Amino acid sequence: MASFHVVRVRVSWTALLALSHFIYLLAGATIFRILEREAENYNRNHFLMEKLNFLANYTCLDGDALEYFVKVILYAKKNGVNPSGNSTNPSNWDFSSSFFFASTVITTIGYGNLSPSTVSGQVFCVFYAFCGIPLNLAFFKQLGKCFTIHLGRLEKGLVSVVPHKQAFEAVAASLFFIAGTFLFLVIPPLLFSYVEGWTYGEGFYFAFITLSTIGFGDYVVGTNPGKTYIYLYRSVAGIWIIFGLAWLALIFNMAASIMEHVLDQTYPSLRKQREAENMPSSEIEATSKI
Repeated sequence: MASFHVVRVRVSWTALLALSHFIYLLAGATIFRILEREAENYNRNHFLMEKLNFLANYTCLDGDALEYFVKVILYAKKNGVNPSGNSTNPSNWDFSSSFFFASTVITTIGYGNLSPSTVSGQVFCVFYAFCGIPLNLAFFKQLGKCFTIHLGRLEKGLVSVVPHKQAFEAVAASLFFIAGTFLFLVIPPLLFSYVEGWTYGEGFYFAFITLSTIGFGDYVVGTNPGKTYIYLYRSVAGIWIIFGLAWLALIFNMAASIMEHVLDQTYPSLRKQREAENMPSSEIEATSKI
């Protein structure tokens, strides 16, 4: 009789994580291509048709002159000047706007709609970010400790109501998530929608893209030249960014821990492999001798 042997393949946790990361990127690229490619082609063709119609209606212009004017518009947009309308207000470099820009630098959001145009400003931005990013990370770390302390106080208050530790941790995490969601992701879009004239969906999209430090720059508060903003509007938005980013970073860390816990419970061998890969070489040698 033929005998069959089960071959066990030892999978590296790092390799598995890297493979999952790459597959996730491939899936995202495929879906984004499907969702956005048709709209891009339509916008491209629409822009070309508008250019041709413009040249047909204004025969005093030729193609080269129009292309030059388009370059002027793009240059203005690149340097933070909104080419629409007849006013450059609001200023990009008053104190409120500068405070907002500084917060996007040290939090590494980088919307891309505004950047220093002078050599001195660019040099200062490099050193400012070099020192500010570690300071910002240290602040987030300390803010995380403060959140942990408050959660510990909450534990003492709920210990009589929820006697089991695991049940309390679930309740505390749920309260932390729900309260932060309302404070940083649900309520602010209402304000942005009212002030900026966006839909609530656009305001929520801006809030999440900002607090996750993705920062596409397609939506930025306080940049509409047709609106008059309160002076401290963008400064308050900068403060919201800092505290909201710290909250969302903790949520992401909690989500990553939950994913690892689920994998550990489902595949115990992966937990041992992950612990072995993260163990220093001296501890590995000591363990092997024992």
